[in-house]
Amino acid sequence: MKEFYSQMGKYFARYKGYIAGTFAMNVLAAVFNVFSFSILIPILQILFKVNTDTYEFMEWNYNSIDEFVSIAKNNGYYYSQNLIEAYGPATTLLMLGGILAFLTLLKTGAYFGGSAFLMPLRTGIIRDIRVDIYKKILSLPLSFFSEERKGDILARVSTDVNEIDASISSSLDMLIKNPIFIIVYIGTLFGMSWQLTLFTLLVVPVLAGGIGRIGKKLKSNSLYAQSKWSDGISQIEETLGGLRIIKAFIAERKMEDRFTKVNNEYRSAALKVAIRQSAAHPVSEFLGTCMITLVLWFGGYLIFSGNSSIEASDFIYYLVMLYSTLQPIKDLSKAGYSIQKGLASMERINKILGAENNIKELPSPADIESLNDSITIDNVSFAYTEGREVLSDINITIKKGQTIALVGQSGSGKSTLVDLIPRYHDVTTGAIKIDGKDIRNLSIKSLRSLIGNVNQEAILFNDTIFNNIAFGVEGATQEQVEAAARIANAHDFIMETEQGYQTNVGDRGGRLSGGQRQRISIARAILKNPPILILDEATSALDTESERLVQDALEKLMKSRTTIAIAHRLSTIKNADTIYVLHEGRIVEKGTHEQLIALNGYYKKLNDMQAL
Repeated sequence: MKEFYSQMGKYFARYKGYIAGTFAMNVLAAVFNVFSFSILIPILQILFKVNTDTYEFMEWNYNSIDEFVSIAKNNGYYYSQNLIEAYGPATTLLMLGGILAFLTLLKTGAYFGGSAFLMPLRTGIIRDIRVDIYKKILSLPLSFFSEERKGDILARVSTDVNEIDASISSSLDMLIKNPIFIIVYIGTLFGMSWQLTLFTLLVVPVLAGGIGRIGKKLKSNSLYAQSKWSDGISQIEETLGGLRIIKAFIAERKMEDRFTKVNNEYRSAALKVAIRQSAAHPVSEFLGTCMITLVLWFGGYLIFSGNSSIEASDFIYYLVMLYSTLQPIKDLSKAGYSIQKGLASMERINKILGAENNIKELPSPADIESLNDSITIDNVSFAYTEGREVLSDINITIKKGQTIALVGQSGSGKSTLVDLIPRYHDVTTGAIKIDGKDIRNLSIKSLRSLIGNVNQEAILFNDTIFNNIAFGVEGATQEQVEAAARIANAHDFIMETEQGYQTNVGDRGGRLSGGQRQRISIARAILKNPPILILDEATSALDTESERLVQDALEKLMKSRTTIAIAHRLSTIKNADTIYVLHEGRIVEKGTHEQLIALNGYYKKLNDMQAL
């Protein structure tokens, strides 16, 4: 339970009022339950005529709980006798039954109240966990997701959170209610016969021990089962993304066999969990019956020997209360099983929630509103993992309004270098400065607001064309969106779609062609109107005519902006102020297009290969 409260305590703390409410209602339910069962004693005595004593009314003057119980018991018998004398046994029995029904109504009403208070708590905790995971995903650096499988993350957000809802949240009622009922019931049992109750408590560890042995490995088995289901989700996600290749290489059977293997492993693990969990009820039922049998024997022995402090009719009430105590004990053990399953899922979720974000912001970072002078990349080196540098000793100065280009073979570090500027990663050594200010001292929000991105892969969301272009720009008007689309050569094809700018682009823009998606993403960057542009193969997905039109538009746009362009097609960056040639993470050449051709070096070789 310590682990449970350490992991879930912060969520419970947000709903203290609801916890107090359900606690109070369950205390009332337990008290009403005790009194409703106490009505059974006079009913049994009237039915079986086992009590022929005469009782006198006692004043309600008491100094201890024992005295109160004794006075209450005496006066209960006194009123019962008066009712029998006045109305007869049958009518008295009906009256007592009515009181029992009324107390039961109060008890069930309190039950409902306790559960009703828990509903906002339960649904609120699950909502908070989902929100916390999503916020954490948004805040984590890109490097975290390069090391994690997307399907595994999806499984944690969906399946594991649902498991917490099904196991931990559904057990909250039992966790709060059952300890209250157990304490009230055991207190009542002690009041009736401390000898019998002490004997009972000596038997309880046998019940708890038997149940504990079953649940011992439940958490580890659940953790293994959830990891196997994550493997299955990952494979489904990979299959959806690579369906074209699977069909092209006739690999359906291979993928099916892979998924079947993972699914069988999950089934085997889930089967072990289910068997252990389903064993809880019959084992606890059997042990509980054994306990009742032992108490029945010991209580009967005390009564027959004349050493008991309770009468036969009271002993029946004692057994009723004892049996009522067993149910919350069994429910509590059942909740323990569920919690173990839920904690396994919470442990997996905490791998995301507890992930360290190495992109740290100062407590009071400086804001930056514009680029006034230059961007300086000062002796920068970077490694994703220690000891394996992707970039080494990079020195670049970009004056305001200049356009620089980065060229080189795939894997030379071009995209990694531009990812350092908006702090998707932090430099390992050296510094990147804007107007002489280290970007690590600036607020991330103000830094990234200066930068517009057009990536090699056009990333669109399952939304309308309008919302994709206006993404991240608050209050964008139709006229502004259309103007950006015209510059990006996108307006004409947008108007040809069925609903124009309100047309949904589908999942990842799947309803548009590659060139159309790229032009939408270019329009999005144009609308943001940032002082710094990062173009990562921005025109690579366009046809020849569209590429020329968009390139012209981008060149007009770049005249008043500082631009960093990554290009494989050297024809698109001929007019750059400076071209930097990267090879294996280092700058090997720099200059204008004509200067680099004259050098007859690596750039000239790339240019000749493309011309060929």
